[in-house]
Amino acid sequence: MLKKILECSSITASYDGVNVIDSLSFTVSEGDFLCILGENGSGKSTLIKCLLGIKPLDGGKIIMGDGLKFRDIGYLPQHTSLQHGFPATVSEVVISGCLGRRGLRPFYTSAEKEIADTAMKRLGIADIAKKSCRELSGGQQQRMFLARAMCAAKKLLLLDEPVTGLDPVAQAEMYELITELNKKDNMTVIMVSHDVVKSIGCANRILCLCSARDSFYGTPEEYVSSHLGSKFIGEQS
Repeated sequence: MLKKILECSSITASYDGVNVIDSLSFTVSEGDFLCILGENGSGKSTLIKCLLGIKPLDGGKIIMGDGLKFRDIGYLPQHTSLQHGFPATVSEVVISGCLGRRGLRPFYTSAEKEIADTAMKRLGIADIAKKSCRELSGGQQQRMFLARAMCAAKKLLLLDEPVTGLDPVAQAEMYELITELNKKDNMTVIMVSHDVVKSIGCANRILCLCSARDSFYGTPEEYVSSHLGSKFIGEQS
């Protein structure tokens, strides 16, 4: 039986006294690929903040399983960008994902450097490790940020629309990489997406948010035949 990595039990979260998420429940097990779908304003960003421990709940609880802690979640935020003149190299950005492991130590250990090197090799960017991250293409930058998230992740990757802003080729490559991390490396993935068709194809669980009180959680096959699935698939067809 697969171990539960994370369980949300009747969670409620609000802004300015208005519930954005109301009594939402779902589970994420070891090796799951959960895609979170929904329109803008449906609560996806709020849910992410709750899962990261950034936003407190108004009700319910989030239960971390198998020794998982908030700091062990590898997070790739939406629209990650570099400030003009940012001087770091690719390897420096990637290994910064180990900051949670490093704690108050002033230097990275050889084991942490190995984690970063392995992540860069896994994502095909080891050959540009010493390159300034300002010189990278959009697809290379996103691979770099995904490698950084992998350095933080011990059991779970949380990806917020990881292909936004990429060209179609880079999008396809990113989807392939994420799917491989899930299938071949057994990394549990939660991915926020607007692409219903791609989500159905790569996920084994779908969470669709429509409003505070209207949501779906289940398999892709169940989602396709649900009222929310019919709505969102119809909008993209």
